[in-house]
Amino acid sequence: MNRLRRVISGFMLACLLSLTVLPQSEASAGVACSGHFVNPITDVCWDCLFPLTIGDIPIFKGDHADGPNPSSPICVCQAPPPLFVKIGLSIGFWEPVRLADVTDHAWCFPNLGGITLPVGFGYASKASQNVDSHDLLTGYHVHWYIYPVMYWLELLTDFLCLEQASFDIGYVSELDPTWNDDYTGALISPEVLLFNNPIAQAACALDCVQATTTGMGTPALYWCAGCQGSMFPMTGNIAGEHGQPSGSTLAAERFAFKMHRELLAEGTSGPAAVCAKYPMPIMDKRQYRFQIVNPTSSVPNEHLACPAIGVSSIAWEVGKVIPVVGQDLGFLIWRKRNCCAGL
Repeated sequence: MNRLRRVISGFMLACLLSLTVLPQSEASAGVACSGHFVNPITDVCWDCLFPLTIGDIPIFKGDHADGPNPSSPICVCQAPPPLFVKIGLSIGFWEPVRLADVTDHAWCFPNLGGITLPVGFGYASKASQNVDSHDLLTGYHVHWYIYPVMYWLELLTDFLCLEQASFDIGYVSELDPTWNDDYTGALISPEVLLFNNPIAQAACALDCVQATTTGMGTPALYWCAGCQGSMFPMTGNIAGEHGQPSGSTLAAERFAFKMHRELLAEGTSGPAAVCAKYPMPIMDKRQYRFQIVNPTSSVPNEHLACPAIGVSSIAWEVGKVIPVVGQDLGFLIWRKRNCCAGL
């Protein structure tokens, strides 16, 4: 699994390092890319770290809903020789581990200071089209960053449960045909044919109510993104969009699901993850929260700063998206982590 991630990451970096520089790319012609570097101190909502649990006992509750935790505070896991067995405490917490750009401008990186790379290949910028008098069809590109900020800041130097990695650009959608075309995208999510009907889509309204009232969506309705709509097709083409924050959030949520479907993201939450991460091709929506950090950070409203997948964007988007910026947003992705911390 790690080797596969390194191969794909290396391919992406090789593409970025071997760019063909043109006088002016299509993405930069007459279109400004906006954004700022994320400040790991002031832009990160550290209250989103909570709840902190041992087993299913909350040590620090916080203001946010939590995913499932193991019932026992004591964990017993396999260990390498000479111990063979590891005994510890079942710890549960939320960790900021990824950044995501969501933009309709090709090769625009809001979380890297709003730079646009003058690239002469890949899928071009997207355009919004009127479907009827109310809705839009918008296409978004997504850039996925490795961003284990707690490890960098050495907040818990001896805590082996933290993801230990360096900053990296893990994925850029401009090079991925399965993200830019609905028919090609169906190759990795063939079940889209099962959920393209009114009954399946009506269930997403129930998921919206569940996510908004309890803070977490319904995992059984995995094809739903709650108030944002449907996870399928698993592409950046968002139909029926009523606002930039909602559409951008759905694109980021779909991309997280896509990472799981391609086995580039793993299960890190719940009783099954206590001893080790595990393959999760169908993403558990309760494992992630999305905090907006570009164009402005949501830290001032900590109780709304990092909503789970499916929660309505109306409550937290006010004052966070500036119309003149366009459709360049940045998200900090919080991931639930359950692990066995050795005694």
